[in-house]
Amino acid sequence: MSAIKFIKSNKVGKLIRPSGFTFPTGLNNISLAGPTSVDYLVVAGGGGGYIGAAGAGGFRTASGFGIVNGTTYGVTVGGGGTPAGNGNDSIFSSITSTGGGGGGTGGAANSGGSGGGGGYTSGSGAPGTPGQGNAGGNGSANSGGGGGGAGGSGTSAPSAHVGGTGGGGTASPYSSTPVTYAGGGGGGGTNQGSGGSAGSPGGNGSNNATPVAGAPNTGGGGGGNGSGQAAGGNGGSGIVIVRYSGAQGAGGGNYLSSGGYSIHTFTGDGNFSSNTISFSVN
Repeated sequence: MSAIKFIKSNKVGKLIRPSGFTFPTGLNNISLAGPTSVDYLVVAGGGGGYIGAAGAGGFRTASGFGIVNGTTYGVTVGGGGTPAGNGNDSIFSSITSTGGGGGGTGGAANSGGSGGGGGYTSGSGAPGTPGQGNAGGNGSANSGGGGGGAGGSGTSAPSAHVGGTGGGGTASPYSSTPVTYAGGGGGGGTNQGSGGSAGSPGGNGSNNATPVAGAPNTGGGGGGNGSGQAAGGNGGSGIVIVRYSGAQGAGGGNYLSSGGYSIHTFTGDGNFSSNTISFSVN
C-alpha cells in the first residue's frame, strides 16, 4: 500500500481525510511467535590428558525447558583443556556444563564434568560432577588411568605399563542423526588404553608418541601419554544444541530442519532468541 499523506486544515490539530481514502478497520495479527519451550544439549570442553587420560566435558540434556518470546539467551561453548588442564564450561541460559578434568601427571587427576584418570605413580582418578559425568580410573606404575565419560567411569590401569580405558560417551539425537558425545580419554602406557566409545570422541592413549586429542565439538577427553617426558592430548571443544518442534521460529547458531524439528547448533559462542509477534494493517 502506498504511503498516506494527511493534509492539515487551518484548524489547529484537526486532520481531514483525503478524497477517496478509507481508514483501516483494524489490524491483522501475523503470528511469528517462536517456541516457548525447547530441548537442549549442553556439552562442555573435555580436559587435557597427561599420563593419566582426561575426563570428558560435562553432559547435560533435557526437554521442555521454558523460554520467553523475544528474550535473548546467551550461549557459551567451552574450549578443550591443554595437557593436564581442565576443559572450559559450556552455558545455555541458566544451564552450565562443567569442563572435563585434566589427567594426572605424577599423581592424582583433576575433577570436572567427568574426572581425569590418575597419573603413573599410582595416582587416584578424580570424581565427576553428579548428573554430568563419571569418575576417572586410577593410575599404576608407568601407566595412567582412563578418563571418565558421560556414559561411564574410566577404568583403572590394570597393571604396570598398561593404560586404562576411557569411560564411554552418550549418544544424543539432537543433532538430527545420533552422535556420541563426552567420551573419556584412554590412559597412557606401553600398552595404551583406548578412548571411550572406541576412541571417538575420547582420545586414545599413547606411548611417547603423538598424543591423541578429544574430537572437536564433542567434549571428548584427551588421551594420556605413557612417557613422563611428554604431555598427553588436548581436550575436544564442547557444543550446544537447541531444538524445538515445527518450523523455524528462532534465531542463532547454525540452523537445520530435520524430522519435524528446528535445530540450532552452536559450535562457538552466540545468542539464541525466540521470535516475537508482529502485526500488519488490513
